[in-house]
Amino acid sequence: MKSITVQQLHERAGTPLIDVREEWEFAQGHVPGAINLPMSILGERLDELPDAAFDVICKVGGRSARVVEALQARGYDATNVEGGTDEWIASGYPVAH
Repeated sequence: MKSITVQQLHERAGTPLIDVREEWEFAQGHVPGAINLPMSILGERLDELPDAAFDVICKVGGRSARVVEALQARGYDATNVEGGTDEWIASGYPVAH
C-alpha cells in the first residue's frame, strides 16, 4: 500500500484528497480542499472518486488505510495519509471548517 506523511501531503499540490471520516467529524475540521466521502457510504459513491491518483485521509490513518487497500484492489491509484487529520492538526497546518 502506498502511503505518505502529513508533511508530504502539505508539500503536494494538485492531488485530490478524499477524507473518509463521517460528516460530523469532517465538519469539526479538515485539511483545506479535502472532499468528504465517508467510509460508511463510499461503496455507494465510487463514481465520485477521481479518475487519476488521489490521497485518502481519516482521523489517524486506520480507516483510510483500509479504504486504500480496498480501492487499490479495484484498480484505483490511492495513497494513504499516515497519521491522518489529527497529525495534520498537531503539525500546525491550516484547518478548514
